[in-house]
Amino acid sequence: MASQRKLNTVKEVREMVSQYPVIGVLNMHKLPGKQLHDMRNKLRGEVMIRVVKKRLITRIFEGGNGMASLGKYITGEPALLMTRMNPFRLARLLSESKSTAAAKPGDIAPREIIVRAGPTPFPPGPIIGEFQRAKIPAKVDGDKISIKEDTVVAKEGQVIEKPLADMLAKLGIEPIEIGLNLVAVYDNGTIYTRDVLFIPQEKYLSDLRQGANSAFNLTLNMGYYTRENIRLFLGRAYREAMAVAMESGMITKETIGPLLAKGHNAAQYLKGKVKIEGS
Repeated sequence: MASQRKLNTVKEVREMVSQYPVIGVLNMHKLPGKQLHDMRNKLRGEVMIRVVKKRLITRIFEGGNGMASLGKYITGEPALLMTRMNPFRLARLLSESKSTAAAKPGDIAPREIIVRAGPTPFPPGPIIGEFQRAKIPAKVDGDKISIKEDTVVAKEGQVIEKPLADMLAKLGIEPIEIGLNLVAVYDNGTIYTRDVLFIPQEKYLSDLRQGANSAFNLTLNMGYYTRENIRLFLGRAYREAMAVAMESGMITKETIGPLLAKGHNAAQYLKGKVKIEGS
């Protein structure tokens, strides 16, 4: 049987949730306390974060508030996020609030990690063996060690082993992103997952341009007139009419000049032929 304390927590958080139209599920796994404190300060006034045990969050979502389906996105070390902000603006704000940190052994690469070619600050010595253990091609170049070529040392999702973590730290490379891991958001009956929320704005603009171009080309191919394409249709019709008039020899104010030029050229050609035959 649930303790009175847990029942009070469920009631309290359920009342908080009812005051916000947008509810998010966070995974706080491996989020340092200092970074959480800093981000709470950054988001103060915009976002409310409440750390609650997984089982209690499930009970909160099953309280008849229409968010039961959000429960399947609870993972890791969960917390609730409450806001009145548009979910996509929220996602951008969380992305902008992220910071970087050195990798630790066992961390997962958030993206492809590349070590660039060029000199390092290290003099020749035993450290070249550390480069080799981290699978980073290096060589002695004068009084410094240089990295031979750009090298992908970890792919997205790959576990970072200790030799690589140590070498990345020495090179000053901080590949780990520290921020609030927003798993999913409930917004007035609709659930948005992170793969939708964190699509770059540039991708939306690119898709819109591509869609507009495709629609424009479709109207041209099917002969559907719009304000945007009417000039192209009129230009095409004019060119086709001119071609028919020229082929048939129809004299109009538009064709008279080209027809006279055509006749002149034909006359010149015949004049040349006559001279050749008479010579």
